Parts: sequence; C-alpha cells; structure tokens
Amino acid sequence: MRVQAQGRGHNGKKFRETCETLVVNGHGGLLLLKHEVDDGVMLMITNPETQEELECRVVYLGDLGDRGQRVGIEFLTPAPRFWGVEFVETPPAEDSSAVH
Repeated sequence: MRVQAQGRGHNGKKFRETCETLVVNGHGGLLLLKHEVDDGVMLMITNPETQEELECRVVYLGDLGDRGQRVGIEFLTPAPRFWGVEFVETPPAEDSSAVH
C-alpha cells in the first residue's frame, strides 16, 4: 500500500514522500523510505484513500538499499483501522504438554 510520510530527515530538513508499506499491523508497520531518518524521530503518515493522518515514531532502521531504507514505525496509540484492512487475532495454540 502506498502512504505519504512526512517529517525531518537525517540531515534535519523537512521532507514529504510517497512510500510503500512492506508490513502493516494495528500498532504500526514497515515502510520503504527514500529519505534517511533517525531512530526515534516522529513522522506523520497519511493514508491517501481516507486522508487519515497519524503521528508515529521510528522504532527500527534497516540497511539503506537501492530502493531506500526499511523503516519500522509505531503508532503512538494503536490504530488497527488506519490501513483499511481487518486484522484477525489468532488465539494461542493449545500446549498439549500442559498439565491440567
């Protein structure tokens, strides 16, 4: 899914770019950004389909590659509906070795 990210890059300058999500969940996701950012910096993410904006924190920085950098983001508050997909909670598998 494409989203718009804006914030301050590694060089301190403001940026705005359309980027791809690689993984999403109700607590954040993994983006592929062309701009380099620092760990812990705040970004504003916009869903282009709904125009919903959410502030998030960078919690992971992957290696810089040809297509950009993998950047893990965490929403400040869980927002499972932001991505426009339904997340299903999977119950933990029963442990057959447990004593009853």
